[in-house]
Amino acid sequence: MTAFIDIILSGLFHAAVLFLLAGGLQLVFGVQKIVNLACGAFYALGAYFGITLVSLAIKFGMPAYSLILVLIIAGLLMGLVGPIIERLLRLVYDREEGFQLLLTFAIMLLLEDLIRMIWGATPMTLGNLSMTYGHLNFASTSIPMYKILVIGASVLLALGLGWMLQKTNFGRIVRATAENRRMSEAMGVNVVWINVAIFTLGTTLGTIGGALVVPTAAASLEMISEVVVEAFAVVVIGGLGSMRGALVGALIVGIMRALAVSIYAEIDLLLIYLIVIGILIFKPAGLFGKAVES
Repeated sequence: MTAFIDIILSGLFHAAVLFLLAGGLQLVFGVQKIVNLACGAFYALGAYFGITLVSLAIKFGMPAYSLILVLIIAGLLMGLVGPIIERLLRLVYDREEGFQLLLTFAIMLLLEDLIRMIWGATPMTLGNLSMTYGHLNFASTSIPMYKILVIGASVLLALGLGWMLQKTNFGRIVRATAENRRMSEAMGVNVVWINVAIFTLGTTLGTIGGALVVPTAAASLEMISEVVVEAFAVVVIGGLGSMRGALVGALIVGIMRALAVSIYAEIDLLLIYLIVIGILIFKPAGLFGKAVES
């Protein structure tokens, strides 16, 4: 029972962070039709800056229990790189997907070098700071409260995002733009502003995800490529452009990886690849994606 709870909790924690990153990917693709390979670099920026901001907060005497709030603020601040990157992406909005992939890949490499210049190549950690929140004892199992808080924060962000897209005027404009950009422009929608807002929101979700994960994992340059693979696995499983797919895909990837690690750690990524291959063979559009008519 203890091992089962540990697997589920670890899987849900990983899924919560992955959903933020993949949700940002889905937003950007849904509105701007750009597959953003730079998402891993945004995630790493959030992680490194989260460590820096928490270290400064502790230095200036902020209480340790404010850790999660400081990390969220770090993610929000790093999300401000979104408008700068979006300005570069305007060069390829109307070009073939290959150009978009090449440019976002180049941006990823550029940001990776920027991270190396600012923080160095040595992995960074926050030590055991996540233990500040203590543990919750349940069914003879000690559950880290920090993981529960992150899962809760991710759920709240997901609900807030869903509410914004479905119930607000901004959300209706975003959905209309995603459905028919030309018609939205003809009706007076400032599509340039929508692009900036959506890309910044997608970037911010990624940087928040990176910031929230660092109390339990080291921030390193390797995390950039690793998280890109996982994020795109989530997108393939759930379906490109589907927020519901991002949620389900993140849960599948998170729990499957936690299960694989508990059984035989060397097959954790292999298991995800097998699931992705199966989805591509039997349901190429993903679980919730729309099939493209030829």
